[in-house]
Amino acid sequence: MNYDVAIIGSGVSGANIARTLSRYDLKTVILEKETDVAWGVSKANSGIIHGGFHHNLKYLKSKLEIKGNLMFDQLKRELDFPFTRVGIIVAALNEEELKVVEHLYTQGIENNSIGIEMVSRERLLELSPKLNHDVIGGLYAPSGGIIEPYRFVYSLIESAKKNGVEVLTDFEVTSAIKENKNFIITSKDNKKITAKYVINAAGLFADKISEIFKAEEFTIKPRKGEYFLLDKSTKANPDKVIFPVPSHVSKGILVIPTNEGTVLIGPTADEIEDKEDLTTSNDKLRQIFDSARKMVPIVSERDIITSFAGLRPALETGDFYIDISKKQENFIQVAGIQSPGLTASPAIGEFVKDLLKKLIGSLVEKDNYDPYIKKLPNIRNLDHYQVADLVNKEPRYGNIVCRCENISEMEIVNAIKHGHTTLDGIKFFTRAGMGRCQGGFCTYKTIKILMRETGMSYDEVTKKGKNSFIIIDKL
Repeated sequence: MNYDVAIIGSGVSGANIARTLSRYDLKTVILEKETDVAWGVSKANSGIIHGGFHHNLKYLKSKLEIKGNLMFDQLKRELDFPFTRVGIIVAALNEEELKVVEHLYTQGIENNSIGIEMVSRERLLELSPKLNHDVIGGLYAPSGGIIEPYRFVYSLIESAKKNGVEVLTDFEVTSAIKENKNFIITSKDNKKITAKYVINAAGLFADKISEIFKAEEFTIKPRKGEYFLLDKSTKANPDKVIFPVPSHVSKGILVIPTNEGTVLIGPTADEIEDKEDLTTSNDKLRQIFDSARKMVPIVSERDIITSFAGLRPALETGDFYIDISKKQENFIQVAGIQSPGLTASPAIGEFVKDLLKKLIGSLVEKDNYDPYIKKLPNIRNLDHYQVADLVNKEPRYGNIVCRCENISEMEIVNAIKHGHTTLDGIKFFTRAGMGRCQGGFCTYKTIKILMRETGMSYDEVTKKGKNSFIIIDKL
């Protein structure tokens, strides 16, 4: 249990850092307090790859956003996650809003945002016909895209593990001491590891981890965003990601097409105190739909299949904080990674690698590093002939477990083989339970497969690990 580098947090930042470091001759471990990876900030966000125009280059987050955006095409070739450059629209409904859009355009030009253009009303409606016809003009950034963030993290972690990184889940860091220039790190249940270098990528709890390691003092303020997910049958599915004109508080309520055909609307932006508060409310329903209809009038509450909330780890500076600690030797801070953190995350991995290199002196690349992972088939993306060939080789691809999302038994087995042994882990890996019925028909079947493949009894199956049991025997 002795490591060169310990990364605390397995969200999109920690996962990209881990994969980047897996190229080098380092013994690296990720410590994650949850039962699976990507279950913090990275699980619930807008899933957007930003276009590089919302922030000025004076911010570190803007520089890393622009660099990170350019890295996704290669990452998609190497890994296995849904990503599409659908483009981003910012639509103005009046002259005052158009002035703000012009500023964003100028900022995008200065940031070298690829292909960004100011567009007329006619061009906007051509790009996205479902837009409000009262628009007077706007901005179009073709480099923007959509992604499934949890699948992205799963692929990054799989690649990192393939190249030697270890992942310890259910490892909530509660104490750390320095002994002979090594950190001795202890978990809540008294597991211990040692590491020469520590990277704090703990998301909402980066301030707490910094305190545990006697490093810098800062405060992460959770910013809560509520979302609604609309069914694939909705008529409101736009062709592009649609932004309103942003305010000083947030980028506004968006209408977002997803890679799987659903539509996401949100988020709100409310500063709260509780870092565990993921509740949603009827009060936000009206706010979100009223704002969304200003952009896409045919958005309807009748199409809602679920709601959820995510928390963004905001610092008072409004920027990322990524630096070598000035107070704790061999400790690197990666904190305040809110929007556009997902877009910036591949560049964050490279940035942190360079910081670590300053501490170590040099990094030796592995001769056997392999950036590719095996891409698993999803029958929902295949034609009838391809499905028939697949079923001939493996009949379990022909047994449909989740009817809403067209997920087969073999896809669930693959998720379990990849270490996802909770209902949420399987859901995020396969999409089983993400459709119209939200698991109403497939949960029982998934539990049976999980019990068969792992040897669990029915009362050991959990939704998300720890004490989230699905079936409780009260007798």
